[in-house]
Amino acid sequence: MSEKINWILELDEISKEVKESFKELDKETIYRKPDNKNWSIAENLEHIMKVNNSYFPIFRKLKEGTFHGAFISKIGFFSKLFGNLIYKSVSDGGKKKVKTFSLWEPKIQDENSEIVEKFLSHQEELKGWIKEMEMFINKGEIIHSPANSLIVYSLPRALDIIVAHEKRHLDQARRNLRI
Repeated sequence: MSEKINWILELDEISKEVKESFKELDKETIYRKPDNKNWSIAENLEHIMKVNNSYFPIFRKLKEGTFHGAFISKIGFFSKLFGNLIYKSVSDGGKKKVKTFSLWEPKIQDENSEIVEKFLSHQEELKGWIKEMEMFINKGEIIHSPANSLIVYSLPRALDIIVAHEKRHLDQARRNLRI
């Protein structure tokens, strides 16, 4: 089974879990912050979408042939190092809290929006991008983090990071149901 199919299957599983866990909840529960240090369910979903959306311009540039990687991307050691470090930090099951970059801070504008539906639609868009990136995935294209162009890693590792990051925040959001 190809990596592309695995990512898509994992995203489908995350979407299913979001639907099953949060679709029937009232807005008060979805938008309730457990405390000042933790995000609400809605903020977790918003954060995931913000992070993923920040990759889309890079994907678009790859597709259009206009992407130019940082000079550091030509040194394979760095792309492996950064990719592995970031992947490890997001796939640790949430054991270690990590402060997010300000561009990825969730900012809920409308508490009446259907955040779960918005998230599920977003997942379909992400899966579409993964399908469109197949040629670049197979080449192991090196990209940079949307937050910092000197943090480089392969496109396949970026997709690993995206999926692991979604799982991390899905777990965080589900913990809100136990509070």
